[in-house]
Amino acid sequence: MHLPSSASRLFGLAGLLLTAACSRDTSMLEPAPFPSGGTIFGDAFGAGVDFQGFSGSKTDALSSDATMKREGTAALKVIVPSPGDPTGGYAGGAFVAQVPRNLSSYNAVTFWAKASISAKLDVVGLGNDNTGTSTLTAQRSALDLTTTWTKYTLPIPLASKLTAERGMFYFAEGPENGVGYTIWFDEIKFETVDLGTPRPSIPTQSITSEVGATVALTGTRVAHTIGGVEQITEASAGYFTFASSNAAVATVSATGAITTVGVGTSTITAKLGETTATGAITLRTQTAPSAAAPTPTRAAADVVSLFSNAYTNVPVDTWSASFDQADVADVQIGGNATKRYTNLTFAAAEFIGTKVNATAMTHLHLDVYVYDAASFRVKLVDFGPNNVFGGGDDSEHEVAITPGSTPPLVANAWNSIDIPLSSFTGLTRRANLAQLILLGSSATVYLDNVYFYKTAAPPTPNAPTVAAPTPTRASADVISLFSNAYTNRTVGTWSADWDIADVADVKVANDDVKRYTGMSFAGIEFTTSQVDATAMTTMHMDLWTPDATALPALLKIKLVDFGANGVFGGDDVEHEISITRTTTPGFTTGAWISLDIPFSAFTGLTTRKNLAQLILSGTLTTLYVDNVYFYRSSGAPTAPTTAAPTPTYTAANAIALFSNAYTSNGADTWSADWDQADVADIKIGNDDVKRYSNVVFAGIEFISKQINASTMTHFSMDIWTPDATAAPAVFKVKLVNFGANGTFGGGDDSEHEVTLTASTTPALVTGSWVRLDIPFTAFPGLTARGNLAQLIFSGDLKTVYVDNVLVHK
Repeated sequence: MHLPSSASRLFGLAGLLLTAACSRDTSMLEPAPFPSGGTIFGDAFGAGVDFQGFSGSKTDALSSDATMKREGTAALKVIVPSPGDPTGGYAGGAFVAQVPRNLSSYNAVTFWAKASISAKLDVVGLGNDNTGTSTLTAQRSALDLTTTWTKYTLPIPLASKLTAERGMFYFAEGPENGVGYTIWFDEIKFETVDLGTPRPSIPTQSITSEVGATVALTGTRVAHTIGGVEQITEASAGYFTFASSNAAVATVSATGAITTVGVGTSTITAKLGETTATGAITLRTQTAPSAAAPTPTRAAADVVSLFSNAYTNVPVDTWSASFDQADVADVQIGGNATKRYTNLTFAAAEFIGTKVNATAMTHLHLDVYVYDAASFRVKLVDFGPNNVFGGGDDSEHEVAITPGSTPPLVANAWNSIDIPLSSFTGLTRRANLAQLILLGSSATVYLDNVYFYKTAAPPTPNAPTVAAPTPTRASADVISLFSNAYTNRTVGTWSADWDIADVADVKVANDDVKRYTGMSFAGIEFTTSQVDATAMTTMHMDLWTPDATALPALLKIKLVDFGANGVFGGDDVEHEISITRTTTPGFTTGAWISLDIPFSAFTGLTTRKNLAQLILSGTLTTLYVDNVYFYRSSGAPTAPTTAAPTPTYTAANAIALFSNAYTSNGADTWSADWDQADVADIKIGNDDVKRYSNVVFAGIEFISKQINASTMTHFSMDIWTPDATAAPAVFKVKLVNFGANGTFGGGDDSEHEVTLTASTTPALVTGSWVRLDIPFTAFPGLTARGNLAQLIFSGDLKTVYVDNVLVHK
């Protein structure tokens, strides 16, 4: 981009044309001196100065601004673009004189600047004429800008060098923290200021190169103390004068290019004018590798290659981007194509045109040959889903390879480097890889066989080699069908004659396991020793399969209860659930999976007092099974620790069968000889309690002490159970009245049974005292209650603590 210079330049050009029309003898004239004008921008561009935008910069970044001037009539306004601006990715360019200038009478460029936000200007400098051939650049980086006008000084490292310079001033700046903003410049000019004594330096480093190579000398700087603050200027090597301690090994050009001419060691030192620079470069020369890098042997189907004779490579835009600091050449080593980097500070390979999706890959491989093995670093950059650099979703990470790595980085030999992509932790995506950047201590690097690859998945074992996890649940909370950890119930068969499966007893790490093969469906029967799992809450089993478990693979588990009659058919209930890789719980291939399935998931299994069959089916043909048991949550109390609440009904309004709070009527028996229950008298604290166990049904008779509850309104009792009370558990309470004749079966008996659950009012609860205060109206079949003689309770609760049995009004 070119902005117009001042009108005086046009007038000067016209005068030159007029002069050229006259004939005169010029043979005795001295060459005309170059102009020395130092104005770059005042209220307009200095005479004979144009602005040329850098490649890729915002084309309309510059304009004149009369509203934000520091002094005079105008300032120079620069729009720094936001990410994604179609007119350019950054703002930057060079202020170039149309004819060379003699700037040796000045010692600095000064300028005023401010910005719309506090920011760091990437770079500002002099000596760049935008031709790509500048050898006398000087610049400052990360210059702090504020929102107020501030004067800045850019020292000239050695002004005597600038006798014919066209590069007057340059800058470059991208978005600040992902945001564009505005910069204003004013009063940009060359002048002479107090800079103090310059302190030049070159890096102190060791460089290993090969005979015939040219190494660019970088890192030359000059320090000044300006206003009490040290200021560093990055200066081209062209300002310095260099010396080689051994010209038979290396020579140095006026621009700082070190050429190696023989094997050996040389020390490179420098001066800035008459001032000796600190630092020195020790150069050691080597010979190039004679053998090619090892030939890769990975299957092409597992590889995405950037550069290798062994594979078809994806297109790479460049192996040395315009912004890097390296030179690359294609060479042959042992008949194999190889990349040779020289003068390497960092090298950027770009494949933006054909980005690499390495999502399915696991590693990056490269073969490198270095002369200096102190460090070698590899960076990967992903441009993110929007596929543009700086679009806000980029990610990157750099990995270092050193002599301490495994395997170690060594000098003067090929290093085959395999880096797991998981090591690039900052690389949060790798579907749009666009850059590979190489850095390191070696200025010369040979590179070959750069590719991404995936490792083959390890073969799935045919059988488990370790046992399933050993169960740790308390035996008291478990009913086990098969486990070395418990005493198991009798199972009639682990493969019924009607199933399609073969079963074998095997050992896995000394643990007994059932192995099913050829399985379509397997029937496990325990019909002669049916399981009452009413008090249990969950089914557990451990499974292992070598079969594929990706969808649509599934395993089905069915439980069958034979009902109250205990035989197949009639009142049976059952339910089958499906387990897949995505269910909870789920399963996988080649690993033990512990399934804990709550009975509530078996919704069709409305009772589980007579569990008799477990059936496995699905798509898995080989299945290892262990630790098949039912359990309830451990840690639940098995007995009450506090007494039931004391009833507060007045004695005149209550008739008690059993309660410490009243004079009890008493009963003939608390467990009739015809019932199926055991009863014991115990103490909870100082309170008397009846403990029932092994309850199928319990009969309490008070035939000789019949109760006339005609004037009472409620039946009440307190119960406590450790058993599961969640559905489908029930507790039934029956009252029997012997009628006016006072005898059982005398023709005038009446009775009614009430069923209680966890959802009725009152509700059943596990591990807490519950007062069942039931109005007699809930016993509609109990047509008379002048001769109450029996209380019968039954249901799914096997252990019940009973207290405060009474009627009241």
